[in-house]
Amino acid sequence: MKNFFLLIAVMGTHLLLAQGSKVFDNLTVQSKILNMERKYAIYLPPDYETSSRSYPVLYLLHGAGDDQTGWVQFGEVQNITDKAIAAGTATPMIIVMPDANTGRRGYANNATGTWLYEDFFFKELMPHVEKKYRIKAEKRFRAIAGLSMGGGGTYAYALHHPELFSSACPLSAVTGPLNLEAAKMQVKRADSTATDLQIETYYKQQSALYIIDNMPETQKKAVRWYIDCGDDDFLYEGNSLVHIAMRKKEIPHEFRIRNGGHTWTYWRESLPDVLAFISQAFHQY
Repeated sequence: MKNFFLLIAVMGTHLLLAQGSKVFDNLTVQSKILNMERKYAIYLPPDYETSSRSYPVLYLLHGAGDDQTGWVQFGEVQNITDKAIAAGTATPMIIVMPDANTGRRGYANNATGTWLYEDFFFKELMPHVEKKYRIKAEKRFRAIAGLSMGGGGTYAYALHHPELFSSACPLSAVTGPLNLEAAKMQVKRADSTATDLQIETYYKQQSALYIIDNMPETQKKAVRWYIDCGDDDFLYEGNSLVHIAMRKKEIPHEFRIRNGGHTWTYWRESLPDVLAFISQAFHQY
């Protein structure tokens, strides 16, 4: 009898371990667009390996200086997401964390068309992961979030493709050039061969303010927005201007200013609220 209970205890332990979440942070996808292999990390929820269901997905973008492991190592994405799912504040989801820091840095297509990361993201990375993993490939079950440079990617991707994302959560985000002169300075630093026309096109594609100011009426409610930036953050101005522009255009959004700066402490505290916010769209009411 003693051995029987011991067996049950061991089986229970193995079952719990089998149902734990998993993170793989050194996965790769071959890119023809970028002519290289690109890395990404993925979080699989606790019941992924023991179920046959499909899951909603969050694309979670890192900041400058980090790579696909940033949210895993410093953002503690596994621990925070596990707790949110266990508490019922977040629905089980898959989280995809791409690397935007290999060789060149950033989520945008550059002004001269020689680096097309955004094209890679939508035409290669997204189809790859949504085919390889049991992901619900519908707008309602797809969200995007990111910090700093990744917040800039969040703004751009959700504004460029409102048909693909139900929610977008830029954190302490780069908002793109605030005006055309700022765009000229930014682009010329990176590539002195860029023409005035290329710079203007880049500005219109990468400035969140420009896109919001020119947003058609039909897109105003296409994406649920959650914008969060610390009161001591050096990117506070751009995000505040985006908030004001959205208010003027009557674009529904949540805007949070909390105590803090441009730090992982701030973003770790942001993540549970992000998970809860995007889960509101994932849930069936």
